[in-house]
Amino acid sequence: MRKLLLSLFLGLGTFVSKAQDFEFGRMEAVDAEFDIRKFDPLANAAVLNEFGLSRIDLDDAKGQTMLLFSYHARIKILNQEGFSNGDISIPLYKSSSYDNNEEISEIVAATFNAEDRVWVRTPLDPKKIYYEDVNRSYKLVKFSMPNLKPGSVIEYSYKIKSPRLFNFRTWQFQSEIPKRTSTYIARIPAIYNYNVALRGPYKLSKQDAALDRECLRINGVAIDCSKITYRMDSIPAFRSEEFMTAASNFMSAIYFELSDQQTLQGAKINYTKSWKDVDYELKTDKNIGTQMKRADVFKDVVAPLLKDISDPLAKAKVIYAYIKKNIKWNNYRGISSDAGVKKAFETHSGNVADINYALISALTAAGLEAEAVMLSTRANGAINKLFPVISDFDYVVARLNIGDKSYLLDATDPLLPFGLLPLRCINDQGRVISLKKASEWIDLKATQREATRYVLNGEINEKGKLVGTMNIYTNGYAALDRRKQINSYNSPDEYVEKYDEKMPKTKILKYAFSNLDTVDMALSEIYQIEMDMYDGTDHNQLYFNPFLVDRIQKNPFNLSERNYPVDLGAQRDVRIVANIRFPDKYAVVDKPADLSIGLPDKGGRFLTQTTFENSVLTFSQMLTLDKSIYTPNEYLSLKEFYSRIIQLQKTDIVLKKTL
Repeated sequence: MRKLLLSLFLGLGTFVSKAQDFEFGRMEAVDAEFDIRKFDPLANAAVLNEFGLSRIDLDDAKGQTMLLFSYHARIKILNQEGFSNGDISIPLYKSSSYDNNEEISEIVAATFNAEDRVWVRTPLDPKKIYYEDVNRSYKLVKFSMPNLKPGSVIEYSYKIKSPRLFNFRTWQFQSEIPKRTSTYIARIPAIYNYNVALRGPYKLSKQDAALDRECLRINGVAIDCSKITYRMDSIPAFRSEEFMTAASNFMSAIYFELSDQQTLQGAKINYTKSWKDVDYELKTDKNIGTQMKRADVFKDVVAPLLKDISDPLAKAKVIYAYIKKNIKWNNYRGISSDAGVKKAFETHSGNVADINYALISALTAAGLEAEAVMLSTRANGAINKLFPVISDFDYVVARLNIGDKSYLLDATDPLLPFGLLPLRCINDQGRVISLKKASEWIDLKATQREATRYVLNGEINEKGKLVGTMNIYTNGYAALDRRKQINSYNSPDEYVEKYDEKMPKTKILKYAFSNLDTVDMALSEIYQIEMDMYDGTDHNQLYFNPFLVDRIQKNPFNLSERNYPVDLGAQRDVRIVANIRFPDKYAVVDKPADLSIGLPDKGGRFLTQTTFENSVLTFSQMLTLDKSIYTPNEYLSLKEFYSRIIQLQKTDIVLKKTL
């Protein structure tokens, strides 16, 4: 990821920006003639023009400076598949304090259709605009563009007033559809100094700077502004694919962070702080550091739990299981405690911070060393490590230190085994916050593979059915996923019934689960099955595909190129062994060649082997992915790797009657 750091106000001189907003509803010839398919053969819609302007101004009614943001977009819809781009959602920040809410105004939207070489306008009915709450921090303003047809051009604009000055306004040059041109103007008073980061793979087409005299007046004092215009042309669509963290990590965009502010009296207020400053703030915060110190809540609890246990690791496992059982996650994230450790323990409910600070406090009460690890989840995006920004973090877990070993723990999920973080937390690095030591960065890596093993033993009976037993053994994240699937149903019986329905040619006659609730051990599933294979066995030839289990139906990697990593979260291991007895009257006359293919740099391997002896077909398969992250340079190798596997899995074994 390429970063460009700038200081916004440098006495930028006489460069004059000519970029301006375009006129609403005035279709240019270039708009009508723009050929999306030449620009992007896969596109169903494209942004013809996009313009944004952010400026800081004084709100006289509230007596405070506000961020005023104007947005205007014109989008061409190519076909019916592109109609979804006419469903508009605009996020607005909301706060418990009305004065800190973002407000939207001046929404104008219309659809334009060419009829007899004339653009006919269909305006949006304002009554069709509605609001939808997302969570405690955001709501959406939503509307759908009217009268959409293949070839329509939609256009909309709006303004937002926001009290949130720290991040100014991020501008996303890249989106899920291509853009012909995207222009953003940032007009910032000289008393504010921002750090700016240009992220993503694409460069700016143009960057102009100008001095805007007396753009703001506060208490009679005139303040100059820097006015910087950023433009990017011919921007490819960002196409997301499996195995990735937040798309915002990789899209080309401009990000702002307030470094410092100068008061009218000449004093300087620093916002970009050192990690030492952030350490102190976190440790003294009543909803963070103070909650990590609540060992008093658990002193009377842990004593009877641990009365016959002397081993520190065994103690930690008992406490971890106790917290998981006694405090239920309310599905809210964050590094700040909502209820507080004591109340969360009493009410048996809390957010991520409530639960994991309770875990840290309980471990401390047992005489163990526990710390907090602040992190950003995979869906939340990357953390800016250059400038400490507390709002980048959206999750906190515990780190337990015993001797020279450390364990990362998250007590929000009853199905998580000790020492295994949920995949949502496996995202680059986390920041350790200790009450006794300076903070530090640590890598967030999966401690276990996602491992699955299938063992199928059966025979083809005279009716042409395969009858036998299928054992499924899972460890690590594979076991976690299967336990979650099973527990999502009212009972194991209901799960097996639905599992059976997904396999139309297979009947599950009996089943047995082992270690379903013992999450620190491998999960075992045993199924007695009956599969419809043939209409009897009185045939001259039988065709048998040995890839009966966990067959790869579709290549997960289909892009011509991918400029962001393939991030699996954890290494993977899938092994299959099948032993199938056929009637004695058949012999194998053709079978797939045994295959052994590998990824470069020991990135993984796929192996198959097939034998037929004494009427028993023995088939084995191994697929390992030995890296949790593959670079963009390794993408085409992964794509080809899976293509070869899929091609092989289409191949049948041919058996011919010998009697």
